[in-house]
Amino acid sequence: MSGVLSFIHPAWLWALPLAVLPWLTRAHGVLQPLNFSRIALWPSDRAARWLGLALRAAASLGMAALVLALAAPYRPEFTVERQGRGAEIVLLLDRSRSMDQSQLGSRGPMAGYTPNYGVSARHSDEERLTKAQIARRELAAFAARRRQDRFAMLVFSTRPLQAIDFTQKPQAIQAAIEAGAVGRGIGNTDIAQALMAGLDLFERRAYTGSRVLMLVSDGGDHIEPALRETLARRLRQHRVGLVWVYLRSQAGAALEVEAGTDLQAAEVVPEVFLHRFFKSLSTPYRAYEAGTPQALQQAIQDIDRLENLPITYADTVPRRDLTLWCLGAALAAAALLLWASHRELEAWV
Repeated sequence: MSGVLSFIHPAWLWALPLAVLPWLTRAHGVLQPLNFSRIALWPSDRAARWLGLALRAAASLGMAALVLALAAPYRPEFTVERQGRGAEIVLLLDRSRSMDQSQLGSRGPMAGYTPNYGVSARHSDEERLTKAQIARRELAAFAARRRQDRFAMLVFSTRPLQAIDFTQKPQAIQAAIEAGAVGRGIGNTDIAQALMAGLDLFERRAYTGSRVLMLVSDGGDHIEPALRETLARRLRQHRVGLVWVYLRSQAGAALEVEAGTDLQAAEVVPEVFLHRFFKSLSTPYRAYEAGTPQALQQAIQDIDRLENLPITYADTVPRRDLTLWCLGAALAAAALLLWASHRELEAWV
């Protein structure tokens, strides 16, 4: 069934005519009139007549409410258009094996550390955190501050996995970010496929405001020429800006090469290659090198000041179960009949 009200078990509605029984049968119990030898001696009692009608109505209401509860009514989900300021942001979080290491990298005191191995007491609490843990912490704070934005999220290594579609609900966004901690990463990373999957989320969506792909990764990738052309075309088509938060370890390469360096030789480094490709795009691009947790916090704060434009979006109001309301109405009707019966016994026993 469709419309304002729907039912999971609509066949129970055939029992609704039972609600007229209190009006068709002779009164019993609380509605049973008393017999007198001379009824004309009693004055007209309008209050009693209204009370009798009210009790019959309560009995009908209780029966109808019980039937509706058995039919399991609910209000279907619907969409409403809202206005705000912010952006549509797709978070692309790297879940490769290297993200399970600290930002100190292979040359630091936390070399090769993963959450499954112990650390010595000399390491601070911050040093014990992996890049993935720090990234999730800062992304959670970032999403919590931007209450007007709509977020979607994917985690990726060799293949992207969608954690959540576009939503503005804070609890769902935080749960999706936390879900990025499930399991351990694998060795390979395919950033191109992650970008393509992120762009897929904008397909068949009306352009209503600023759009951003936020890539959070500790490494780069070499992308084939045909795939580079497709990415550039789709970024233009959907008018999507790109932000790369590069979680650089101490052993990681810088995105910008030093003056006098052979560019062809430098582009052998995946991070340099990817950065130069992003810079060649005609769509907006920003890169942030976050070599420490403090640098990552600063990068997130800089991004927080961007992309705060007017936005129009459709919000889905979820389905609402109405069974408890029906049971509550039935309980209230039964309570009224029980009270009336109790008061009658007190008056005539």
